[in-house]
Amino acid sequence: MVRPGENSWYGTFAVTVSVFVFAYSARFGQVSILLFYAMWLPLVLVDYRYVIGNYARFYWILAFALFACLSFTWSAAPAVTLRASIQYMTTIVCALIASRTIDTRTFASGISLGVGLVLLYSLAFGQYHYDALDGSYSFVGAFSSKNQLGFFASLGLYFVFASFFVLRTSLLWRCIALPLGVLSGYCMVASSSATSIIATLATFMVVVTVGLVLKFSPRNRRAFFIIGLVIAIAAAIVALNAGVVGMILGAFGKDTTLTGRTYLWDQGLRAAHEAPILGVGYYAYWVQGFSEAERLWDEFYIASRGGFHFHNTYIEVLVELGYVGLVLISLIMLRVLFGYLRRLLTESYTPQTHLMFGIAILLLIRSFFEIDFMTPYTIGAFLLYYSAGQLAIPQRVASPAPQPPRQAAHAGAAA
Repeated sequence: MVRPGENSWYGTFAVTVSVFVFAYSARFGQVSILLFYAMWLPLVLVDYRYVIGNYARFYWILAFALFACLSFTWSAAPAVTLRASIQYMTTIVCALIASRTIDTRTFASGISLGVGLVLLYSLAFGQYHYDALDGSYSFVGAFSSKNQLGFFASLGLYFVFASFFVLRTSLLWRCIALPLGVLSGYCMVASSSATSIIATLATFMVVVTVGLVLKFSPRNRRAFFIIGLVIAIAAAIVALNAGVVGMILGAFGKDTTLTGRTYLWDQGLRAAHEAPILGVGYYAYWVQGFSEAERLWDEFYIASRGGFHFHNTYIEVLVELGYVGLVLISLIMLRVLFGYLRRLLTESYTPQTHLMFGIAILLLIRSFFEIDFMTPYTIGAFLLYYSAGQLAIPQRVASPAPQPPRQAAHAGAAA
């Protein structure tokens, strides 16, 4: 039940169920949340020492959630903050349990199958949504936003891509992955989510580039990385001056305001000035009855008066938890990103590290336009904290990783 590599059937099932719950807990309510807890928390009773481990090692992972829990003491809506922060903490605990009990191959299989179920459900019971800001219709599936559907489609494409080019999966699984990739690609196009399409393509480019660099020895990898970083920065500067950004936005039917996002970001920064150090409290800004939240809901035609945010993780954190919260969430994101990058550049190749680095890149890109990993019961939070938990486990006792791809193995031997 809890030994990585020996619990693939249960682990795949648990991750698949969790992904479905993350997608539709708002539809199915408390029963689905209890099902999510039932997948992970009882594992503590099987072997609590192994499943829990030394949580002192996870101090940098839990710091942000603990601060969010503490924020109810100064929150503008204490009851809302306390409930949401406890839910967020339990989501993180379940993700850390998964990181200690589920290996990479099982995790990837569960995410892929879960995303497949999510997308099939959206195709069966989904709908189109009219965007009053740009006057367009887009397929949102069974979600309230096309960006949510696009995110799950991004994950489906990424894990199918990883099945072929990162993980050494079986022929049977690749035959299963191909239709999942087609399904994800169709939902991606149907959603017309520019954020998801651009983030997915950028992630593929980074993962492929890293795969090429990994063909060399660790010493040469660092040199190629530095050269590649300089070239990327120079290319970005040239692209900005040449107006490439405007061309890309125009290709997706967007203007320079990013469909009102720049105005929303400005409003968020203004709101952050009211409580710059500690913020107004976790989940304590978008509360019904609060004047500023009601004003923005009205301006952006949010009739439900909920499920809205500043479309930027760091601005959202700055408003709710101030500069202290901003530093804590940034440390988690940067430590995960650079922790896996360091392993890739300095240590022998492992598919686990390659896969987790790609996830970190995808979440980082999306963090400037969405808030995927700072809310409870979301796939983004589960992915980030699973990745962080894997990074925090000493490699000598980490879960067994899949065998490296054939080309990587040959390159390692040649180096």
